[in-house]
Parts: sequence; C-alpha cells; structure tokens
Amino acid sequence: MPSSCKSIVLAQRPNDHIEPDTFRVEESSVPSEASLKDGEVLFQSNYLSLDPAMRGWLNDTRSYIPPVKIGAVMRGNGVGTIIASKSAKFRAGEEVFAMCGWSEMAVLKEDVVEKLGLPSNGTMTDSLGVLGMTGLTAYFGILNVGKVKKGDFVVVSGAAGATGSVVGQIAKLKGATVLGIAGSDEKCKWLVNELGFDDALNYKDSNFAKSFRAATKQLIDVFFDNVGDEILDLALGRAKAHSTFVMCGGISQYNTKNAQGPKNYLMIVSMRIRMEGFIVFDFEKEYPAARKELAQWLSEGKIKRQETVIKGGITKMPEALRALYDGVNTGMFCTWSLGTSANNVKANC
Repeated sequence: MPSSCKSIVLAQRPNDHIEPDTFRVEESSVPSEASLKDGEVLFQSNYLSLDPAMRGWLNDTRSYIPPVKIGAVMRGNGVGTIIASKSAKFRAGEEVFAMCGWSEMAVLKEDVVEKLGLPSNGTMTDSLGVLGMTGLTAYFGILNVGKVKKGDFVVVSGAAGATGSVVGQIAKLKGATVLGIAGSDEKCKWLVNELGFDDALNYKDSNFAKSFRAATKQLIDVFFDNVGDEILDLALGRAKAHSTFVMCGGISQYNTKNAQGPKNYLMIVSMRIRMEGFIVFDFEKEYPAARKELAQWLSEGKIKRQETVIKGGITKMPEALRALYDGVNTGMFCTWSLGTSANNVKANC
C-alpha cells in the first residue's frame, strides 16, 4: 500500500469555463488501518466518475445540493477496493461503489458505500454508467417523468452522452420511434447502427434546423432535453399538443453566467406542453428496482454501452472535466486511466 495519496480540491469558483486554476492537487499520508473508527473503511478508487452536473456544483448558488466548498475535495462517485475495514458490512478486498470524491484513497463511513451487484456480463465501470447515476437518470426521466409509451415519437438531445444514449434505448424498448441529436456524424452513426435509434442528426451541420423540421414532420410526443439553447427552441416549435418535455439538463448553458432561456416558450401555452424538470435523487427509494431492470436489460444485450480510455493520472481530472463539456467523447461514458496504479477516471459524457 502506498504511503501517500493525491486528491483534487476546489481552489476557486470558475466564472464561466473551468480553468487550470479552478482545482489544485493535494497530497496526504494514507491513513492506517488502526486509525479507522467503527463503521469506517479505507477505500482505494479504481474508477472515478465525471458527470455534466458537476459544473453546477461549483457555483455558490441555491440548488438541489450544496455547492462544493473552497478547499474541499471535489465531490464525485467512484468504484474501487476496500483496503481495510472496521465495518461489519464490508470486508477488505471487496469491490464497491462509493461517494468518495476525487481522491485516490479515502476513509469513508459505511453508509456511503454500496456493493456492486453486477450482472454476469457487467463490469466494474457499469456501476458508474448504465447502472449508476446516469443510467438511473435516464430510467426515471423517460419512464416516470416522460411516461413514454408504444407509438410515441421521442427526440433526445445530447443523445450520444451517458444519459441520452440510455434514454433512447429505453424508449425503443418501450416501442417508441426515436430521433437522437448529437455533435458529429460519427456519433450519429453510432446511435443508429449500434444503439438502434431510428434516426440521428448532427446539430453542428449547417442545415441542421432544416433537417430537424423535416425529421419531425409527425411532431414530437416526448422531448428529452440535455442541452437547451437552439435545440430546445426548435423542439418547442415541433411539439405535438399535450406533449411532454423532460428537462434533465442544459449543457449548453453550464459554462456561462448569462444562461439563455427558450425564445419559443409561448408554444408551451399554445400546445399545452407539460415541461417538467427533475433530479435523479427524487427517486432514491426506487433505485434498487430500477437497477434490477437495467441490469436485466444489460445482461440480455438490450442496452449497450461504450467506453473510451485516455492515458493519465488523477491530476488529469480537471482537464477531463473540461473535455466533457466540449463534447469530444462518444458513448455512455469515457475512461481516463490514472497511470501507474489500478486507478482510473471514468467520465460520463
């Protein structure tokens, strides 16, 4: 076991985009097993999750969760190995999921640690992706909020991301026709050829607005929004009467102080649109049942996922987070290797 470990802490709040001085690296001694209190474990991360919602956690504003404090370890989930334990629930050597923050090693209370419970074809990283917060967000967003049903026409923005890719696949399982919006031709091909979307459009294409109107002639029953901005306005203009708009996120607005709302908002009135925001934590009591169904779909090959691996270490975490907002990754998540140890950084993008 190493004698020291690194953590990434919040050095200062970003004004717009995350900058090199937003975070800093801190190194500390690894706690000894003797220093653990009853109900605590010493956790070594193998993979750390990066999620779009993290940008909002850096702002000192009222939200569904308190902001990360200056000087505190950056908040985040991880999967890894228990190195030592004084908990009756977990033993040394066990692989677990935990709210561990951006640390190579951490002393954690047992109530923030969970057993993985993976299907036979599952991997450790699935606990941060399709069976983790992003997969659960997709599940509850499209089923509980969107109430998707057979015959619906569903449009998903940010469709090649961790949440959007699962949303589209679940909608297909429920008998919907699905159009995905993504940021490259390669991502669009992946959505259609690999994940089974009926169609996909590249929003960076110069003819995107025209193509979007042509692809939505039957009008939208359910719109799942991960992006906001122009795509949301276009979708409002193509909404069916009494349609549902699931407001999951707006990644186009995360890195600016001057966030823009929809210009086409009067369509909400004229089309009697139900527009509802939600947070996955709202459904915490239902996580076990949702994970069970997601794991079943995964084991049956009805839900697919993709990983991208980039070499690096824990000091690459801020860079990886910035890259997530630039949309450079394809798939349910991307993985940054933490270099010399077994640790990795796993970014939901």
